[in-house]
Amino acid sequence: MSYGGQTPTVVVLKEGTDTSQGRGQILSNIDACLAIQDTLKPTLGPFGSDVLLVSNGKTTITNDGATILRLLDVIHPAAKILVDVSRSQDAEVGDGTTSVTLLSAEFMKEARQFVEEGMSSNVIIKGYRKACQLACDRIKELQIELKKGSSEGGAAALAEDKEFRALLKKCAKTSMSSKLIQANSDFFADMVVEAVQCLDPELLDETMIGVKKIAGGSLEESRLVKGVSFKKTFSYAGFEQQPKKIVNPKILCLNVELELKAEKDNAEVRINKVSEYQEIVDAEWKLILQKLEAIVATGATVVLSKLPIGDLATQYFADRDIFCAGRVASEDLERTVAAVGGSIQSTCSDLKPDNLGKCGLFEEIQVGKERYNVFEECPEAQTCTLLLRGGADQVIAEVERSLHDAIMIVKRAIQDNYIVAGGGAIEMELSKYLREYSRQIAGKQQLIIAAYAKALEVIPRQLCENAGLDGIGLINKLRSLHSRGKVWYGLDFAHESVANNLETFVWEPALTKVNCLQSATEAASLVLGVDETVKSQPNHNTVGSQPVPPPGGRGRGMPAGMPPTQMQMS
Repeated sequence: MSYGGQTPTVVVLKEGTDTSQGRGQILSNIDACLAIQDTLKPTLGPFGSDVLLVSNGKTTITNDGATILRLLDVIHPAAKILVDVSRSQDAEVGDGTTSVTLLSAEFMKEARQFVEEGMSSNVIIKGYRKACQLACDRIKELQIELKKGSSEGGAAALAEDKEFRALLKKCAKTSMSSKLIQANSDFFADMVVEAVQCLDPELLDETMIGVKKIAGGSLEESRLVKGVSFKKTFSYAGFEQQPKKIVNPKILCLNVELELKAEKDNAEVRINKVSEYQEIVDAEWKLILQKLEAIVATGATVVLSKLPIGDLATQYFADRDIFCAGRVASEDLERTVAAVGGSIQSTCSDLKPDNLGKCGLFEEIQVGKERYNVFEECPEAQTCTLLLRGGADQVIAEVERSLHDAIMIVKRAIQDNYIVAGGGAIEMELSKYLREYSRQIAGKQQLIIAAYAKALEVIPRQLCENAGLDGIGLINKLRSLHSRGKVWYGLDFAHESVANNLETFVWEPALTKVNCLQSATEAASLVLGVDETVKSQPNHNTVGSQPVPPPGGRGRGMPAGMPPTQMQMS
């Protein structure tokens, strides 16, 4: 069929779809990622500044990279990749979220010159992945193993355990050096190490560390409960007579309602005389008294329930020196069972002594304006609770985020007990190693691996900038030292110079650095590999799922917007 010598236009995408491709698209994506980097740069390191974020009227003060990116509500599709990579770093390692974002954007920045010169993205990606593999292998060569204490008894084993604990504390302090709690790092480092050691040594499930935020007081009024603590629940009449401190308590956890109710929802009882009503009331009393007697018969001295425990039961237990608390949160009750043993019972008809948990001490304490129930000296203490104090809610929230990072670092140091020196030391060593390697090969890969090596210096350079130090002078000094084999030399902020950070105990888990490099490289490769973006515009001609019919045409003399059927015939 002839088209008059013209090729007909084939429409594939719907109207309004925006497409952009080619070199310009790659450069645009790189620019978007560099904008994210500029936002996070000031937050890096021990002298990094905090960011004040206001979202939906809620104020957040933080310098945690993952938290900032989550609250920024980034909409650029390429920049969202950096948000995802920081989130994965936070989930996997817990720390280094700012570093992974800065590195990823810096890799793209160094690749920009090659893209502008027309180099294929695949060549750049190949070089970056090669450099990443070399860097990770170098970390594994240099990493130092932390020696754990012997499993055998004796004073020597105890000393080794204390030594290992001190090493973990140093890792925690390094993680806190850039946080709000830097001034209190000694206090909180002890707390973090103790909290992790309370967990199951095989699983090290950080979700078993409960956090309760209590406004008021100073940061160092925070405390660690080696067991479970939760806020005192709703109290019924009679709770004043209950014991507030019990030594070696027997704890019964229930999912049973112990409350006498006059009526039930959607229930109807028809009676013919008053005596029948009395029989119903007597039956209700008999049922609840049977439950209470069964509970007392177990020998329990503390009764906890997810459901309400009413006035009658509260007074009944108070008369028998039994503490009770109803409406306990499900999470708190499960953590209590994990700490004291026993199990949660859903009936009172078949209670056995094996169903009870036990601990060394139960106490109701006053913390600030609130009262908290505390279970300590638990035989199966595979959980603990942090009671955090602070002058403002925003401060306490930032302390919680800081402690989460430190807990994750200590956890990784125990699981994979290899460390490297921080403070930019490992980045400078990897940069020197990759520069030397690049000189031994020919072709485009030499340039790409050298660019990767240069990008690694963004970490120490930004640390200097945030601390107000002479970055050029210190980085040149570090280059000189590393070229002479001084592997662990990095930035020393205390003396505004350089130092052997392995000897000054500025340590980070090797796993953190490996994961950071791998994630940053993959994110950069992903952005560089995208050279086309297709944006599909929303269809405004639809209402729900039904298309809106086009407006009817106007005839001569028809008012605007009037359908043809509404025209009046003259």
